[in-house]
Amino acid sequence: MEQPKFEIQMLHDRVMIRLEQKAEERRSGSGIVIPATVKLANRLAWGEVCGVGSNVRSVKVGDKVLLNPEDQFEVELHAQTYLVMRERDLHAVATQETDHGTGLYL
Repeated sequence: MEQPKFEIQMLHDRVMIRLEQKAEERRSGSGIVIPATVKLANRLAWGEVCGVGSNVRSVKVGDKVLLNPEDQFEVELHAQTYLVMRERDLHAVATQETDHGTGLYL
């Protein structure tokens, strides 16, 4: 007998985020190669919003958000890791429609 499928709905002010794939190595602005093994303290990461709760006001599914991936709740679905966090813990949002942006684009 086939198991029923359950659609995931985020609650309240929660946001589900898929982190962007980490590069194997990075380059600094001056061209210095930084190996993937180097851990930078308090480094923020970009992720894509995959789900939002009914009380989320500033982001929507498909937006890119800046967040601290440390100390967040992780959930694995279909071999993909997602983060679940409160909207207030996000640092920035990159969206095509904005009223008061920084003038910087991804």
